[in-house]
Amino acid sequence: MSFSALFTPGFKQRNRDHFAAIVRVALSDGIITDEEKAFINRTAINLEIEDSEVAEIMANPDNYPINPPANEKRRLERLFDLTRMVFADNIADEEEVLLLNRLVVGLGFNTEESNNISAKALKLVSDGLDEDEFVAAF
Repeated sequence: MSFSALFTPGFKQRNRDHFAAIVRVALSDGIITDEEKAFINRTAINLEIEDSEVAEIMANPDNYPINPPANEKRRLERLFDLTRMVFADNIADEEEVLLLNRLVVGLGFNTEESNNISAKALKLVSDGLDEDEFVAAF
């Protein structure tokens, strides 16, 4: 039995939706660099996304909703992944940052604070914080 078999279909769907959001960030500037592709591949493995699903998501990432987690810690963990994708190629393109701002709202964070949350997330990731430190900083 695989590890993912222990979880509900809803859990798997949330992982697919999160993976699609990461792909949207990578595609927001029109290209996927080698560094972004490597990050996408690692994330697919970590989220246990099947190769066939990866291909479908890569072709149609907008077909998947954001599907925000129910608690703040999980939202921050998702925000950490998305922010790391912005920096995967060591360049925070304007399109990627704008999309991150929209995804912050989609994750369930306060709309009025979305720009501040995005800016803080970008700063923390650029400073090299790991996931636990990132979550604790919020």
